[in-house]
Amino acid sequence: MELSKSFVKAKNPCAAGLRWFLRHHPQGNDYQPLLDALVAEGRIDDACWLLAQFGPTQATLRLERLSAEAIVFAGAIEVAHDIDVGTVLRAGRDIRAGGSIRAGSSVNAGNSVAAGGTLETATLQVGEDAWAKAIAIPGAMRVAGQLRCTRDLVCGADLEVGHQATVGGVLVVGGAVQVGRSLHARGELRAGSTIRVGDGLLAGESVVCGSHLDAGWGIKVGGSLATGGAIRAGESITADGEITAGEGYGVFAGLCVQREEWATSARVSASAAPAQLLSGHWVGPAGSLEAFA
Repeated sequence: MELSKSFVKAKNPCAAGLRWFLRHHPQGNDYQPLLDALVAEGRIDDACWLLAQFGPTQATLRLERLSAEAIVFAGAIEVAHDIDVGTVLRAGRDIRAGGSIRAGSSVNAGNSVAAGGTLETATLQVGEDAWAKAIAIPGAMRVAGQLRCTRDLVCGADLEVGHQATVGGVLVVGGAVQVGRSLHARGELRAGSTIRVGDGLLAGESVVCGSHLDAGWGIKVGGSLATGGAIRAGESITADGEITAGEGYGVFAGLCVQREEWATSARVSASAAPAQLLSGHWVGPAGSLEAFA
């Protein structure tokens, strides 16, 4: 794809970016060479703007290893081993590495991101699915499709997943958690703010939530469940430990179930009856015969 002067001007670029383009490429240039030239000049934001305006290509960059200060590629990036980028790693389509992916500022893929090792960057934005063995993101993380992390996932700000999220270890989020479908964490789940799950929430160990916890279906926790706000579930709530809502808030099970069906579809089980239980059917401590009846 060749980008002419009139073609670029039609997208209303910033004045500084347009001056640079007219000075260095007055006759226009091919798409990817222009992105490369902008990155080489340190104009990373302009390169990202250009990619956002003109979209992805079908090109694929295949390398054994990738090490650079910044990369803005309009197609897909496939690397056999590690990717190590000082600032911005952005692709119009997929980013895939057989080893780890590390970027100092951000990782942004129009389609999917997959890392055979650790995925580590300041912020992450993925247009489709994301997968890695371990994930460490100090900032915000947004995955429009499914998220799969084999080991621990640590996110310092908000975590947003459009579909299902599965974490094989501990899940720690500094801000809010929002998952469009189900959330499954094999280890402990801790969130600094709200947890909102469209379907069910399953945690192998304890859940600690700084504010409200909402699940469209049921909640099942292998340890204790404690929040700073309300606990609300469309169906049943089960915990091996205690269930504790925030001061002045309640525990609500069966919000999507008729009251007549609470005994079968809005069951509440924990090590002790929650003091703030306002809806649902208490069936006794976890592990009791009644709880499993």
